[in-house]
Amino acid sequence: MCNAIAHRGPDSDGFWVTPEFGVALGHRRLAIVDLSPQGHQPMASACERYVLVFNGEIYNHSALRAQMPGTSWRGHSDTETILAAIATWGLPATLDKLVGMFAIVLWDRETRRMLMARDRMGEKPLYYGHLPNGDFIFGSELKALRAYGDWHPKLNRDALALYMRHNCVSGTHTIYQDVFKLAPGHWAEVLPGGTVTSHEYWSLAQVAQAGVASPLEVSDQEAISAFEQLLSACIKDQMVADVPLGAFLSGGVDSSAIVALMQANSRLPVKTFSIGFEQPGLNEAEHAKAVAAHLRTEHTELYVTGAEALDVVPQLAQIYDEPFADSSQIPTYLVSKMARRHVTVALSGDAGDELLLGYNRYLLAQNTWSKLERMPLGLRRIAARSVLSIPPAVIGAGARWIPKLKRHGMVGDKAHKFADLVLPAESPADMYRRLISHINDTAAMVPGSCEPSTWASPGTLPALDSAVNGMALADQLTYLPDDILVKVDRAAMANSLETRVPLLDHRLVEFCWRLPARFKIRQEQTKWILRQVLYRHVPRELIDRPKQGFAVPLGDWLRGPLKDWAADLLDTTSLSQDGYLNADRVETMWQEHLAGTRNWQYQLWDVLMFQAWRRRYL
Repeated sequence: MCNAIAHRGPDSDGFWVTPEFGVALGHRRLAIVDLSPQGHQPMASACERYVLVFNGEIYNHSALRAQMPGTSWRGHSDTETILAAIATWGLPATLDKLVGMFAIVLWDRETRRMLMARDRMGEKPLYYGHLPNGDFIFGSELKALRAYGDWHPKLNRDALALYMRHNCVSGTHTIYQDVFKLAPGHWAEVLPGGTVTSHEYWSLAQVAQAGVASPLEVSDQEAISAFEQLLSACIKDQMVADVPLGAFLSGGVDSSAIVALMQANSRLPVKTFSIGFEQPGLNEAEHAKAVAAHLRTEHTELYVTGAEALDVVPQLAQIYDEPFADSSQIPTYLVSKMARRHVTVALSGDAGDELLLGYNRYLLAQNTWSKLERMPLGLRRIAARSVLSIPPAVIGAGARWIPKLKRHGMVGDKAHKFADLVLPAESPADMYRRLISHINDTAAMVPGSCEPSTWASPGTLPALDSAVNGMALADQLTYLPDDILVKVDRAAMANSLETRVPLLDHRLVEFCWRLPARFKIRQEQTKWILRQVLYRHVPRELIDRPKQGFAVPLGDWLRGPLKDWAADLLDTTSLSQDGYLNADRVETMWQEHLAGTRNWQYQLWDVLMFQAWRRRYL
C-alpha cells in the first residue's frame, strides 16, 4: 500500500504493526521540516500511548510547543508537536489549535481506538473503507487501497452521476461502493467492525453564517490594511521549510499577490514558476514574466508544445485514481513537474476566486438575475424552448448579419447554453446549479443511477444574506475541495512536490466571511480588496486585464490530435455494452462537436476521463 503512493513520499518509508490487535500503520515521507530521523513516521508519543501517521504541515507548531513548557523534545518536527499536543489536550482540543493542512490517523494504545482527522478546508485527502471480511483500510490516495489484497472494488453508479454533473466525485463519496472520504473539518472514530463515527470540529457553513451576521464595520483603508496584514502573516507562516521553497506565478491577481507578499517577507529572491503555451489566448507566461521582473524574483518559465501537453493525457487516470475531468489538470501537472526540479515546496494562489467572489458566475447572478426575474418564468421557459428549437448552425448563420456578434465564435452554441442554463432558472440557486453542472439530467446520462445530495444540491445550504454569498459558500464547500484542491494535490504530489495555499488559512477564511460584499465586488471588479493590496506592490497596468483561466485548447485537440484516441474511447458499441453511460447521447455530442455546431468539450472530456479510468481500473 505504501509503495503505491511512493510519489507522495520518496524520501523514506516506515511501518508500525501490532499483531495482537491487528493494526498496521504505514507512511511514505516527503521530508520538509526536520529532515533527520527524529521526524520519521509512524511516530509514537513520548508517553508511548499514541502512534501516529500524518500527511501535511502544521504552520503554528512552534507556537504550540511554547504552550507545552517542560516537554522534552526529541527533534523539531510538527509530527512530534501533534503527538505531544494530543497527549496534553486530547485530539478534539488539539484540532481546534492546529493551523495548517493535514490528514491524521492515530492509534490509541490505551483505549484501543483508531482516530482520523482532516484539515478544515480539505487540502489533504483521506480515503477509507471497511471490507466485507471486517478489515478497515485507509490511505491518502485510492491507489493505496487498491493495493490491499482482499479488496475487490465495485463501481458506485450513483457517484458516477455526481461525477457527470461536476466533473469530479463530490462530497464524501468516491467512485467505489463502500469507500469514502473523510469530510473537511471532521474527525472520526473507527469502531470495531469498521463503523466510522464522524464529528465536526469546524464548520465552514457556520463560519459563513456568523460572518454575514456580524460584518466588519471598517473603512476601505482599514479593511485593506487588515487584510494585507493577515494574509502576509499567513504567508510568512507557510514559508517555513528546511528544503527549497518557491511559488507558482501565473501573472493573475491571486498568484501575483501571494508572490508579492512572499517577496516582501524574504531577503532573497523568491523562486517563481510559470508555464506558457504558444497558442494565442492561452498564454499567461508573458504576464507572469512582467510581474516577476517587477518583484525581482528568481523566475523560471517553460513553454510547452501541444505535443508535450498531449503526452500527459495517458497518465491522467493513474495520477487521479478516480474519474476527474478538470482539463487544467494538464498544465497543473506540467508546472508542478518543472517546479520540482528546483524546489520541494510551492505556494499557490488558489482559493481567491471562491473567497473573494472572483468567478464570472457571481457577476452574472448579481447583474443578470435582477433583470431576468422581471420576466415571468412561464414566458422565459417559452423563450428558452424557442431558442433550443433552432439548430445552433442556423442561429450562427443569422448572427453573422449582426455587426456586434461577428466577432463572437459559436454564437449558436452560446445561445443554446443561455437558453438551457439561464433562461428557465427558477431562482438564483437554480441558476447557479445549472451553471456549475456539466450534465443536468444525470439520471438520463447514467442509467440506473440516483444522484446523491451534496452541498450544491437544492435546499442544502443555510440561508445567507444574498444569493451571491450562497453561491460562494457552495463553491467553498464543493468545487474548492472536490475539484481545485484535488487537481493541485494529485498533480503536485505525482511529482513529489508539496503545495501550500495561504488563502486557505482558516483565520483568513473567517475574516473574509466578515467582509461586506463591497470589499469583494465593486463596480464590476471582482476580488476588489485583494487587488488593492496587490496595487501596493505591483503597478496596475501589469495586473488589470480580462480574467483568463488556466486552460488548454481542449475543443481543438478533440477535433485534431486527440480525435483518434477519443473516437476509440467513445465507441458507441463499447459504451452500449458497458451500460454505464447513455451511448446515444454521447454519440450525438461527439458528432456535433466534430461538426463544430456545438462545443461539448467539457462534457466529452468527462466521458473520456471516465472511460480512460474504467479501462485501467475496472
